[in-house]
Amino acid sequence: MGFKTGDFPPVDPETFLRKPLFERTRALALHWVQFGFGSPKMIPATYVVKLLFLYVLAGVALVTATSGVGPFWDVAAWWHEPVVYQKLVLWTVLLEAVGVAGSWGPIAGKFKPMTGGILFWARPGTIRLRPWKRVPFTKGDQRNGFDVLLYLAFLATLLTAIVMPGVPNAALSAALPGNTSGLVRPALLIAPIALYVLNGLRDKTVFLAARGEQYLPALVFFAFLPFVNMIIAAKLLICLVWIGAGVSKFGKHFTNVVPPMVSNSPCVPFKWLKRAHYRDFPNDIRPSKLASFMAHVGGTTVEIITPLVLLFSTNHWVTLAGVALMVVFHLFITSTFPLAVPLEWNILFGYLAIFLFLGFPASAGYGVGDMTPGWLAGVIAAALLFFPILGNLRPDLVSFLPSMRQYAGNWASALWAFAPGAEAKLNTLPHRPTKNQVDQLQEMGYPAEIAEITMQQTIAWRSMHSQGRGLFSVLAKNLPDLDARTVREAEFGCNSILGFNFGDGHLHGLDFVNAVQKRVGFAPGEWIVVWVESQAIHSKVQHYQVIDAALGVIERGHWTVADAVNEQPWLPNGPIPLTVTWTASPATTSSVLA
Repeated sequence: MGFKTGDFPPVDPETFLRKPLFERTRALALHWVQFGFGSPKMIPATYVVKLLFLYVLAGVALVTATSGVGPFWDVAAWWHEPVVYQKLVLWTVLLEAVGVAGSWGPIAGKFKPMTGGILFWARPGTIRLRPWKRVPFTKGDQRNGFDVLLYLAFLATLLTAIVMPGVPNAALSAALPGNTSGLVRPALLIAPIALYVLNGLRDKTVFLAARGEQYLPALVFFAFLPFVNMIIAAKLLICLVWIGAGVSKFGKHFTNVVPPMVSNSPCVPFKWLKRAHYRDFPNDIRPSKLASFMAHVGGTTVEIITPLVLLFSTNHWVTLAGVALMVVFHLFITSTFPLAVPLEWNILFGYLAIFLFLGFPASAGYGVGDMTPGWLAGVIAAALLFFPILGNLRPDLVSFLPSMRQYAGNWASALWAFAPGAEAKLNTLPHRPTKNQVDQLQEMGYPAEIAEITMQQTIAWRSMHSQGRGLFSVLAKNLPDLDARTVREAEFGCNSILGFNFGDGHLHGLDFVNAVQKRVGFAPGEWIVVWVESQAIHSKVQHYQVIDAALGVIERGHWTVADAVNEQPWLPNGPIPLTVTWTASPATTSSVLA
């Protein structure tokens, strides 16, 4: 791999594209083991530059300059200042909401342009997806001028709260008598909180992109809690995020996430180390014992035990060790450049671990038992736990982000299968500021065959995860002409239509398909979507749907997760066992799937 040249699969493009789908999937999955996406080094270098200069340097310079705690290079002078902490959270929300933080750039499938977000959400006519149909004044699936106004007002109020100086606060002065920088004026946070909610009720995409499940509670704490309670509540919040992510890694999915993530990391230069995460490359690329150790000791155990230690420890050295471990944990995730590229989020959480637990340790009066009144800690914890518990029991009701299942492998997911030539119809979507990704690559100078194989690498990546084997099995069962179809990874495709996707299949479910169909008009059989819901924590199966864009849902069923994780990505033994629970009329399905 060079700086400008990547590691492209060693295939003859024209010959390769004529091979059966699962033969192509096998070749690309085996290539992924050693090279990941094979991106040239300039791609991760671009992210590093963005992270350092836009997020860290520009953010810290702006925050410190407007808080009276500069200069920004004097880290010792500002790292423990509460107003800096508040404003860095607001700065992160702003960048996420604009679309230049998570889910940005080519690793997330944004090639030309590399930014989604604001290009979609500040444009009337683009698709919006309301979270609940029963909420009044949210009818429809088209963004209008009011939606754009809500979105731009959200950005403006965030920026206002960042640039305005801190104000004195009685509770802060009582806790830190020498503090002169104050806190963000609580009144400035009311509008961002309200607009967070209003934008989310009109379009769940904006809410999820701005990571409302994590940052909205923080803004509420900033606005309404006295200083000591605010710090303790923030500790409860960050520990819940960590522990929730750890609990979500129970089960069979997460072990399958680690090997392809490590394989894609530009910071793991040794092919032997990448191969060590698989059982017997190239014959068996299910996760090895090393991958299981990395997943459930380096991942699950760290994310559950360390936060509990930090939350209750009153020993400085134990707290320091816990903070150091969580900082290393987030730096490791950053170094792997996961496909949703949540780099800013990981850097912020590393800083928050230092600020909250070293800057304001439990031994200094910032423990859970120091919240006043004492019952408030229980109320806040219960409120923070509501959506994670509901989302794990009923994943169909809650996005995997509020469920705190970040990058756990237990995702709602989908694959798209287009009849020959039908994918091009998506380029007729009105008001869409992008084209299909395969066309974006060609506009960047890639030959058509190279662009096609590049996009097929994403479905090979999906096949290396548990739900990918199930989705490919549903395709193989239902589409006898599968080898002639164009198969796409839905998360990437959704990204080019909505401007954001963080791995949440709820963003490209039936409502999304219907919205696209209303604008494009696929004929029956032209666009088939196989879609699967996340696994409920108490269940052993995942429930899937087969959707024809023109006809709606034509089949429902489920598969056993154990069957999916025990199979190779390219399904050498055929489709895994599927249980069909409902089908449309035989006349309908035969006309579509024949």
